[in-house]
Amino acid sequence: MAERSTAAVDVADNGGDEPLTAQADEATADGASQTPAPEAKSSSGGEDNGSKGERGDEPERAERSEEPAPAEEPARAEQTEESEQTERAGSAAPDDETTRPPKAEKKAKAADSTIATPELHSGHKLARRYRLEECITRLDGFSSWRAVDEKLRRAVGVHVLPADHPRARSVLAAARSAALLGDARFVMVLDAVEDNDLVYVVHEWLPDATELTALLAMGPLEPHEAYKLVDQLSQALAAAHREGLSHLKLTPGAVLRTSTGQYRIRGLAVNAALRGIATERPQRTDTEAIGALLYAALTQRWPYETNAYGLSGLPKGAGLLPPDQVRAGVHRGLSELAMRALVNDGATASRQEPPCTTPEELAKAVGEMPRIRPPEPTFATPPEYRRTTYQQGTYGRPAGPPNGGISSTVPIPPAPLESRAGKVLKWIVAALLITALGLGSWQIAEELLERDDDPGSSTQTPPEKNDEKPKAPAEPLTIKDADEFTVNGDGIKEQQAPNTVDGDPGTSWVTPEYHNYPNFGNLPDRKQGSGIIVDLGSVQEVSGLDIDMYRAGHEVQVFAAGENASDPTSLSEFGKSLTPRQTVGANVKTTFDKPTRTRYVLVHVSKLPLEFGNKYRGGITEIKVLGR
Repeated sequence: MAERSTAAVDVADNGGDEPLTAQADEATADGASQTPAPEAKSSSGGEDNGSKGERGDEPERAERSEEPAPAEEPARAEQTEESEQTERAGSAAPDDETTRPPKAEKKAKAADSTIATPELHSGHKLARRYRLEECITRLDGFSSWRAVDEKLRRAVGVHVLPADHPRARSVLAAARSAALLGDARFVMVLDAVEDNDLVYVVHEWLPDATELTALLAMGPLEPHEAYKLVDQLSQALAAAHREGLSHLKLTPGAVLRTSTGQYRIRGLAVNAALRGIATERPQRTDTEAIGALLYAALTQRWPYETNAYGLSGLPKGAGLLPPDQVRAGVHRGLSELAMRALVNDGATASRQEPPCTTPEELAKAVGEMPRIRPPEPTFATPPEYRRTTYQQGTYGRPAGPPNGGISSTVPIPPAPLESRAGKVLKWIVAALLITALGLGSWQIAEELLERDDDPGSSTQTPPEKNDEKPKAPAEPLTIKDADEFTVNGDGIKEQQAPNTVDGDPGTSWVTPEYHNYPNFGNLPDRKQGSGIIVDLGSVQEVSGLDIDMYRAGHEVQVFAAGENASDPTSLSEFGKSLTPRQTVGANVKTTFDKPTRTRYVLVHVSKLPLEFGNKYRGGITEIKVLGR
């Protein structure tokens, strides 16, 4: 069996709570309840979503999930039982109301909590296409698998549950809503199907990604990496909430860091729907979960009193301490930001900044912070230079006589030409060389004298060198604004255009997916492509470009508008071509022999790179216009 990847969408509930079922009509696509229900623990309060170190307890939890809870039990006794199960599972679910996050989630209970998991096995095929390889989770009537899409020959993840499961309809609705989002910052849902007696959801599998759980196990993140984490998570969830979607189950196991340094979120809406989690404040729940992840990234501690995800909790009775009081050297601005997101039982930042209650507010607060620079690269000190035995003249010789004995001297043959005949030969060769040099010098001198006597010859003096100073190297010009190049007034991701000039490689302008054709799906209103128009604020001398693309494989051409152009929007208004149309790599860097005076520069994308299958997606990460 193949080795389990950390990039699987693991939805095991390791929080210590008894798994609860939910009626299909009591959960919406984004996990928000339509009818009031009793509140439960917040998803950021410690339910584990597939931490590696706790998967060994999954069979035991699966057995407990099939045991119906007593019909009538005192609330405090039930809470004590939950705490004991939490400690055995290594969960982070708080057992003290004063230290747990706000009770934001609602779990709808079904009439029967003992749901049989479908009897599946490795090698089973779904729709004659998806071959199940390894079971990652088997819990509360559903199971999660690593599988292979035999049609496209790629690894995928699959959630499977019976069609008559109380939450089957809500899971399908959540998966289809998440698939329509089309945001590359989330692990994408590829398929959601009801086939006979099974319902299954197929999603991306990222073999090169690493869970945040594994990163935190190695130690706290350095400030720039923690800044990237909270910035990318808050922006991604703000975009999801604008589309009516929420996560409600955001834990370290649900955050992946790719090999390119980008953070991606898995299980949007689907993880909550699988457990029947709903809340009346989805934005507050997701914001507090981001704050908990930032807190853990800064301190390597979970911000509640119980241990979770391989992290130690805070001291008992100490309350929610700011990160800079838990660990020395924590960035002050990030510490205050984590406290503003974790508005739990009245805790706020030390400067009494207003709390952030939505991902949008948190993303705005991150943008108002001074930018944190990445650490300077460190270079290993070269080893001390040591002379080799060859340089010491002892190459191939023994280090000394063995056992202190007398060494036998090996006679060295004389070098060539050291005999009497050799010395004579050397003198003859030297005399011939001297004679040849003399004859050559005499012939050269005679030739020069003949040229001087020729009246037609003229002596030309070499031109004097100009005293011009070398030109200064091209530097990035100040960019006033960036807009999306739209065709017929129809934009794609206009709100993301400023991401290409904000100086942050973690933000990008990314197109949606287009199917079958790289020229934006060969759609009638997209045949002219798209791109970004850069406004320099005034006419400048442009002498070069430095453009970072979203990925390699775009067909790109750069144009400049005339000096008198005013807010150009059509391709015909950009009359001068700065680069030829060509397929480029991940970076486009060029300088021009002759500067071009312009105010507006268009980075025109006519074809997108292949993402997977027959789907094409592209974008631009950063644009720098160079000049002197």
